[in-house]
Amino acid sequence: MGERANQRHASAATGTPLGDGLSSKGVGRAGLVAAQPFLAADVGGTHARIGLVVAAPGGQSVKVLHYHRYSCADWSGLPAMLGDFVAQLEASPHAALCSQLSDCAVACAGYVLDDAIVNENLPWPVSIGEIRAALGIRQLAVINDFEAVAYATQFIGADDAMSIIESSRPATRGPVLVMGPGTGLGSAVLLPGQPRAQVLATEAGQISLAPGTEREIEILRLFRRERSHVSFEDALSGPGLLKLYGALCELRGCTERQLTPAEITAAALAGNDAAAVEALQVFCGLLGSFVGDLVLLYGARAVYLAGGILPQIQPFLLASTFAERYFNKGVMRAWLQQVPVRLIEHGQLGVIGAAGWFLDEHKGD
Repeated sequence: MGERANQRHASAATGTPLGDGLSSKGVGRAGLVAAQPFLAADVGGTHARIGLVVAAPGGQSVKVLHYHRYSCADWSGLPAMLGDFVAQLEASPHAALCSQLSDCAVACAGYVLDDAIVNENLPWPVSIGEIRAALGIRQLAVINDFEAVAYATQFIGADDAMSIIESSRPATRGPVLVMGPGTGLGSAVLLPGQPRAQVLATEAGQISLAPGTEREIEILRLFRRERSHVSFEDALSGPGLLKLYGALCELRGCTERQLTPAEITAAALAGNDAAAVEALQVFCGLLGSFVGDLVLLYGARAVYLAGGILPQIQPFLLASTFAERYFNKGVMRAWLQQVPVRLIEHGQLGVIGAAGWFLDEHKGD
């Protein structure tokens, strides 16, 4: 089959429950023959999730047979994590499958350039050739991490997502926007079609930050002292929340505490740091405005919010100005009222999306 670093996309059929806690998953796979087991990984700036996956007998499902989540900062690189995962397999009930591993699908933030996966948010470089050599596999296929999550939304059931904004009308078929803040700000669009859906990769997080309040204008002025181009990712991400907190401490004339994004979030939720509370309020308001813009840009008929931050602030998000800013698009408010917004846990979505995409993309190999 040879070496590949693909970033093309495809589709699948029915539904499956999702989440980090289960060791076996099923997703609809119409028309696929039984396949050899292979590895599927979802690599972000903070965590990497790796699974042993296989197309079920009869070609009706893909299952995650073994799964583990890693903290990227604890490892020297992706080859080391994949090697540890294979070592786990050798001590598991799936040990006999290890000798059959020849393929790996990786969902990763960034893009492929020659032999490298390029992403400034990863703690280490990723070499496609190095991974292939370390694992002794013949093929490594690469898909953007949010493209994989977008692909996996085809398998999400009604109980797998929490409603943030309800639609004023019954759901209609059309583009599905998937976006969310984490170490960076990811975004992709699922485009329904026959025989396959397609996934549009985007770098929407790099769009210039557009302030919508006087306070956000003040924050933008402070951000611009460091760089001429200020993107939405500069505010809507873990590092962005740090920047918001620092800017608001300066504007408030208070001492900035040395906090992590998680600590800022915790302080905001506890209500014991006024600058942290305002930082998270600004974060949610900007997010609502940005999501509304992307819905209009892509003609989306549904939105899924993902990433590592939002599930942790769900009650705060619901009580924030997110919805107000989402709808604040003038004459397009009526359109936005028809587009539901739901929150999903990242969990195994990236692994499932990468595996499903790989099987559709490579079923003739």
